[in-house]
Amino acid sequence: MPDPNASAEAELRRLLDIMAALRDPETGCPWDKTQTFATIAPYTIEEAYEVADAIAQRDFAALPDELGDLLFQVVYYARMAEEAGQFAFADIAKSINDKMVRRHPHVFGDAAARDAGAQTAAWEAQKSAERTARSQSGALVGVPVGLPALTRALKLTSRAARVGFDWPDADQVLVKLDEEVRELRAELPAADPIRLTDEIGDLLFVLANLARKLKLDPETCLRHANDKFSRRFNAMEQAIEAEGKSLSEVSLDDMEAGWQQVKAAEKR
Repeated sequence: MPDPNASAEAELRRLLDIMAALRDPETGCPWDKTQTFATIAPYTIEEAYEVADAIAQRDFAALPDELGDLLFQVVYYARMAEEAGQFAFADIAKSINDKMVRRHPHVFGDAAARDAGAQTAAWEAQKSAERTARSQSGALVGVPVGLPALTRALKLTSRAARVGFDWPDADQVLVKLDEEVRELRAELPAADPIRLTDEIGDLLFVLANLARKLKLDPETCLRHANDKFSRRFNAMEQAIEAEGKSLSEVSLDDMEAGWQQVKAAEKR
């Protein structure tokens, strides 16, 4: 439940003051004082994943803490930038406020009401216009290099699809998938790491496209597969340990038999 005594404005001001104290050149924290944009960036990515994990686990008791960690990252950047005379937290807030108003004229202006599909199209058109105004041209401009690889593949090909560079349907992507599997198989005898890296990359790229054509998120698909593997492996390991054995003491056939039993039990 929300804390009735908490004020968003007061708590945000307190957080900004805490960050300033941590970065104080004389009395601040030795670790916090030495951090830079580059050293903090990996933590930001980690915190974003922890937010996503709490949501996936539906752990709403932990979510405020995880979101707080993510907010702290924004405050960290703001403080470092303010120290360098570049920008401050208020500039960050103003930037997103202005952008949201600009991209929602049907809410904050006189534009006609939109359904979700029309809003998505208008949003992308507005983003494209903003890139053009910044002299950033090209269909793929603005897709961050630092995204997870599957997500970046999804975004790159979504951009390409908007200008007509796309497979007509999922069946055609499957044809391409078969082609990539054959190319990978052909490289296996030579076992050249560079060639194998290239071919496996192509295979994963096509799989990301297949997910997109089926209106699925490839990262979500892979997280689901990871969770399923972990659940089944742990259950198989526990079953073997219940027999007084360890994984190092049983054969691959024994582990496979246990795995199949776990799969069968899930289907019942």
